[in-house]
Amino acid sequence: MHTESESEVRLHHQQPTLAPKLQDIGNTIRFTGWITLWVQLGLAIVCGLALLFASTGRDFAQQPNAGLGIGIFWGFCGILALLFSVYWNYSYTRLGKQLLNPNTALHPSKADTVRAIRLGIMVGLVGILISILGAGATVGVLVAKSVSQPPGVAITDPYRIIRAMDVFVEVANINGIFAHFIGTVASLWLLEKVHQH
Repeated sequence: MHTESESEVRLHHQQPTLAPKLQDIGNTIRFTGWITLWVQLGLAIVCGLALLFASTGRDFAQQPNAGLGIGIFWGFCGILALLFSVYWNYSYTRLGKQLLNPNTALHPSKADTVRAIRLGIMVGLVGILISILGAGATVGVLVAKSVSQPPGVAITDPYRIIRAMDVFVEVANINGIFAHFIGTVASLWLLEKVHQH
């Protein structure tokens, strides 16, 4: 009976156990990665649908307003950056899983973890800038249309009025800014957590 308990104790000591702090940071990175991934993916779908409605609802041959075309272009660029951010959030989940591995030889170093999180911050900031450019171009067009509308313009020149399709471009860009902001805040929070450990 005594020898069995010794072997159990020896077996218990042979199995590597994670430090509580490392387990905490691994779980935090993994959990934050999943939450941010799904939130950003949902917002990317909203942005994509809004731009799709705006693109298919405009008659590019007859509507000479290039400003909304620029807003749509930046909106699509923002969605591409957002999709990369979604992929990067998935890599956060893998990073967290690696940190939870009992074999410490397979753990990424703290420098590699910080580098990955900093790249996530940079992607978020670039995405915010792209979406702001799209939103700014679209707001400029909408303001120009609103201040230059004489009475009866809808009858004489229907392309000079603000239409719902024009507003969809702005909706897409604002949602893009919000999605990238969420990703950037999540990455900054993770960076703070990693530096605390």
